[in-house]
Amino acid sequence: MENSFDTIQQLLQEKADYQARLNLIPYDGSPEVKENSSGKYLYIRKRVNGRLTSTYVDVYSEELHQLLLRNAKEARELKKQIRRVDKELVLNGYKGYELSKDVIVNIDFARANLKSNIYDQAILEGVATTFPQTEEIIENGTVNGMTADDVQKILNLKHAWEFILDKDVIQSDSNYYLLCRIAKLVNEGFFYDGGRVRGVPVKIGGTSYVPPIPIELQVIEHINDILGSDKETIDIAIELCMYCMRTQIFIDGNKRASVIFANHYMIAHGLGLIIIPENHIPDFKKKLVKYYESGDTGDISDFLKENCWRKCV
Repeated sequence: MENSFDTIQQLLQEKADYQARLNLIPYDGSPEVKENSSGKYLYIRKRVNGRLTSTYVDVYSEELHQLLLRNAKEARELKKQIRRVDKELVLNGYKGYELSKDVIVNIDFARANLKSNIYDQAILEGVATTFPQTEEIIENGTVNGMTADDVQKILNLKHAWEFILDKDVIQSDSNYYLLCRIAKLVNEGFFYDGGRVRGVPVKIGGTSYVPPIPIELQVIEHINDILGSDKETIDIAIELCMYCMRTQIFIDGNKRASVIFANHYMIAHGLGLIIIPENHIPDFKKKLVKYYESGDTGDISDFLKENCWRKCV
């Protein structure tokens, strides 16, 4: 069968989405109830490297037991879909390649700093959270003292980061279609299809700049022009990020999607990460407003390289 690039790209993104959702399930395995003289307890049974393991979860409750059963059912379905996609990839002639050492190190670096990165992104978006709260949401999916919308935004950031850190997706091109997938993930639960180009006017608070309604073909062309330029790799990543923010391609989540999109490009080239730290957010926002109004990336690019470029080596 003739190899279809577009089909393979779509399948790889689909597989990474399933894998990211699988990674979000806190307990992957079959629930098991054990009982002794002191009471009933819940465990998760799964096979790891050929060995059957049993991991303690908590004291038995019917509610927790049903949750574990639902998790197990969802995990089985996701694994089934991943196997289906793998078969379709083979039929379309896809062959995976080994990642370079630099990219592997960069993925590990991103994973090691995932909680911190998501926290900084959440603060940039105005989410009222603390680092311990963010950590609790990432690990357990819920926390007290926060709105449901803010919790959802943090979970969506985790989902989007898990998506780009998939070994197949990191080998995919940092193109418009990948950006749309990221935007859909960060907008999940807020908009029916948050990964589509917006068709309504929007205003940006704090600036007189009003972005025109984007035209999909022009957006694709501009992103391709940035990717095809002869600039330094770090400058290409920053320009991708800034262009997507200023254009306001999607109805919401543009800063979140733009940062993660730029980091896909960064990680794929072993460059480290671009993350706006909490203590630099006020200055970044001021420079972002100036960039919106002028379209000149010079000042904000220098700022990002000096204060927001986290190198992994």
